[in-house]
Amino acid sequence: MADLAAIREHAEVIGADGVHVGTVDHVRGDRIQLTKKDSGEGGHKGHHHFISGGLVAMVESDGTVRLSANAAVAVTFEEEA
Repeated sequence: MADLAAIREHAEVIGADGVHVGTVDHVRGDRIQLTKKDSGEGGHKGHHHFISGGLVAMVESDGTVRLSANAAVAVTFEEEA
C-alpha cells in the first residue's frame, strides 16, 4: 500500500489500466472518499463512495492516484459510507 498521506484532494484516481475511477474528495482513515460527481448511476448516484487504501499502488509525481487493480475491478470494491 502506498503512503495515503501523499494523496491530495481533487487528485484523479485511475485503475492499473489507466481508466478513470474517480476524483479524491478526502482521505478518511485508510479509505479514499471519492467525489459525488463520480458516484455512478441509479441508486449509487449522488453520494460518496470509498476506495480502500489497500488498492493504492502508488501516487504519481503529478498527484494522480494509481490503483493496483483495473478500473472495472476496482469499482466492484467500492464501499458506501
